[in-house]
Amino acid sequence: MKKFFTLLMIFGAIFFTGCNAESNQPEKVPEVEKNSGVEEKSKVEEVTDLKIKITVGDKIFDATLEDNDSAREFAKKLPLEVTMTELNGNEKYYKFPENFPANDKKIGEIHSGDLMLYSSSYVVLFYKTFSTNYTYTRLGKIDNPAGLSETVGGGNIKVRFEK
Repeated sequence: MKKFFTLLMIFGAIFFTGCNAESNQPEKVPEVEKNSGVEEKSKVEEVTDLKIKITVGDKIFDATLEDNDSAREFAKKLPLEVTMTELNGNEKYYKFPENFPANDKKIGEIHSGDLMLYSSSYVVLFYKTFSTNYTYTRLGKIDNPAGLSETVGGGNIKVRFEK
């Protein structure tokens, strides 16, 4: 019994020493290779690529795209001018002939200025806030949607999306 207890103590000491040694060491952060500023520049460009302008009539709204595959695919199509169709008194939509990559999620609440992808091919611009049970992939959002509802009005509209 004495040998068993001694063995258990040695095993416990080794186990706890190993755990303790790992937890006291600082986490290693992977080193980033510097390419004469090229990598840093591409990261900055990537962030500014998320900014777009949405023009309705003579009113321009600044918007920020999400950092996801769907939004990047949408951005590749810019500049783009389309006729968006009115639906339900709260949204305008345009159906692309091809599908986008999608990652639909139950949103719960839509906000005025939300730019969403529905069913992989419908780009939807919401101009009112409301609750929903539908699923969407978030493309982006108008930074300041004040006046959006009045600007888009009640019918179909021409909308220009550009970087």
